[in-house]
Amino acid sequence: MTSVIDLPYLDTALPVADRVSDLIARMTPEEKVGQMLQLDARDDLEDHVLRRQAGSILHASPERIRAAHELTDRTRLRIPLLVAEDCIHGHSFFEGATIFPTQLGMAATWDPGLVERVARVTAVEVSATGIHWTFSPVLCIARDLRWGRVNETFGEDPHLIGELASAAVRGYQGDGLSDPTAILAAAKHFAGYSETQGGRDASEADLSRRKLRAWHLPPFERVAREGCRTFMLGYQTIDGVPITVNDWLLSDVLRGEWGYTGTLVTDWDNVGRMVWEQKVQPDLTAAATAAVRAGNDMVMTTPGFFEGALAAIEEGRLTSADLDDAVRRILTLKFELGLFEDRRRPAPERIEAAVGAAAHAELNLEVARRSLVLLRNDGTLPLPAGGNAPARRIAVVGPLADDAQAQLGDWAGNSGQAGWIPDGHPRHLISTVLDGLRERVPDGWSVTYTRGAEILELAPDPEGDTFPDGQPRPPVVTPAPVDEAQLAEAVAAARDADYVVAVVGDRIELIGEGRSTATLDLLGGQNALLEAVAATGTPLIVVLLASKPQVLPPVVDDAAALVWAANPGMRGGRALAELLLGEIEPSGRLPVSFARHVGQQPTYYNQVRGQHGDRYADLTQRPAFAFGEGLSYTTIEYDGLHVAEPRVGPGGVVRAAVTLRNTGSRPALETVQAYVSDLVTSVSWADQELKAFRQVTLVPGEERVVDLEVPAADCTIVDAAGKRVVEAGDFELRVGRSSQQEDQLTARFTVTA
Repeated sequence: MTSVIDLPYLDTALPVADRVSDLIARMTPEEKVGQMLQLDARDDLEDHVLRRQAGSILHASPERIRAAHELTDRTRLRIPLLVAEDCIHGHSFFEGATIFPTQLGMAATWDPGLVERVARVTAVEVSATGIHWTFSPVLCIARDLRWGRVNETFGEDPHLIGELASAAVRGYQGDGLSDPTAILAAAKHFAGYSETQGGRDASEADLSRRKLRAWHLPPFERVAREGCRTFMLGYQTIDGVPITVNDWLLSDVLRGEWGYTGTLVTDWDNVGRMVWEQKVQPDLTAAATAAVRAGNDMVMTTPGFFEGALAAIEEGRLTSADLDDAVRRILTLKFELGLFEDRRRPAPERIEAAVGAAAHAELNLEVARRSLVLLRNDGTLPLPAGGNAPARRIAVVGPLADDAQAQLGDWAGNSGQAGWIPDGHPRHLISTVLDGLRERVPDGWSVTYTRGAEILELAPDPEGDTFPDGQPRPPVVTPAPVDEAQLAEAVAAARDADYVVAVVGDRIELIGEGRSTATLDLLGGQNALLEAVAATGTPLIVVLLASKPQVLPPVVDDAAALVWAANPGMRGGRALAELLLGEIEPSGRLPVSFARHVGQQPTYYNQVRGQHGDRYADLTQRPAFAFGEGLSYTTIEYDGLHVAEPRVGPGGVVRAAVTLRNTGSRPALETVQAYVSDLVTSVSWADQELKAFRQVTLVPGEERVVDLEVPAADCTIVDAAGKRVVEAGDFELRVGRSSQQEDQLTARFTVTA
């Protein structure tokens, strides 16, 4: 009789494929279906593991991770669990972990190397705590700013998204899954999820296949080919077909054209939603059948998939063998992670050494500094804090100036997705704007604080406390009324100060899944606060601490300065203080455009050419701030753009050079952006697209020639047949500090047939 220890699937000397095949041959249909289940660890763990034999859990506190592994050791085959979590910008729900700026904030750095370092640090912390899999990075394109999940994206441009997402995947997955600090990355949400109707989360995405190929698929194709081990599927339908069963996307494109062999995981209850929400399947047996046949591997939080799939087998709709491909992909991950030999349980010594380590906090500060975008400055910034400057009085106002948890943004601490740290991350680890200024101002300066306004009030949803699947409905947000007493206190503080720093923006109740907004205006008493303190005549510095671009009131146009901080993480307050006081140079650049009014949606820079006029009858179409914009404390001049060889073949490279001069008195980190415009195309196309960028440091007075390269193969369009092609003809290379044409130099080149 063969002992358990002698079973081939436990023999580490055998190839992984052989071990997987041996194990699958031993599995019952129940065990196979169970492996395809990913269930919420906050529910009945014993039922999940012992009855349904789940292959994965998510949202597990450290204590429940340990309990789940103990339960798994009681199962017949002792197949280890994959433990997953939404570690989006740090280890979201582990107390004391390093919480970085949100993904949109990281995108403002325009620095793939920095994003890779963030993902590597996150993986080191996450892996120490027993988590094997993060549902990150997000590759969705932010276009309608009303959508609640803009903060989770890398912005509006496919090229920038591809660069940063690829870097994140490298950081998460490290040197390979055998690396004990590696975690699985998940590219999400495949695909087109962000193309919502009216900004409403998970609504029908009205996308043609050509539009998908043109904008939404390229970042996913890149990370698929570069080895991202898992893909998460979006909630929405496209042309009436849920992504979960969209054969064209999953089979023809992902598995077929791209040759992707990785693992697919549905998003939360996608299979169940086909029954109770989208109503395209009559019951869970039919939904499970469709999900298996479409090639899904892991089914997230649809517990009834277990009964549904088994019923489908019993009724002859599926066979046990129909599950084998999915189970094979899941087991391959587990063998390559080495989980059969080492469950990678929470490791107290590693947790002590890694989670919240000092070096990680320093990286966090560096990222926060680089994420800040200076959008307006009349010369007031930096504040005169050096030399023999007289002592100054700063009045800090605004409801977000000292709101530590709101500063972290979504998917962090007490943002609502996990309940085991209800008070959020430890307060002493977080530097708010008020904290930062009090810490960094010179001796003799004074910093006062008053809230001045509230943002919102909450009321129960009149539709009930829960959705049909039992998930809680978020409360309804209403704007808080203007509080005249608070306002008067802020005005008095402003009159007594030399500068006002007003910190305004949004809160977690306005951010995330199911929390899209019909307006982009600052809510509550915030606009009244800005108007009142501006009326005092004291120079007004506005800090927009917001998950996404907001529509700002006209008074901000006359403010002394405006800084956008997209939920800058634990060290964000110190970074902002350093920027205001001139201790660091502003270097962030917008990864997403700001609208002037909500009716402009969508506002992205790479619009397709062709419309009557260039404005609305009543309002402009120009954004308030455009993709790529951002100021420095110095001035950089661009000159002498030229293309080395103005004619290249389709396999050639367009090589160009531009001269930069720092004509100011401060150093700068300049992001040189290269856009390409195909001047005449066979089908309508964007007027310009980002194709390359470089970051260059320049000391005062320095002149530098910056070389740029754009492969002709990247100068593509998607033609009427849906094929991505390079069309011979004339192109324009546009190089400058932003996507705005007034910020660009131009040079012609030709791609030959």
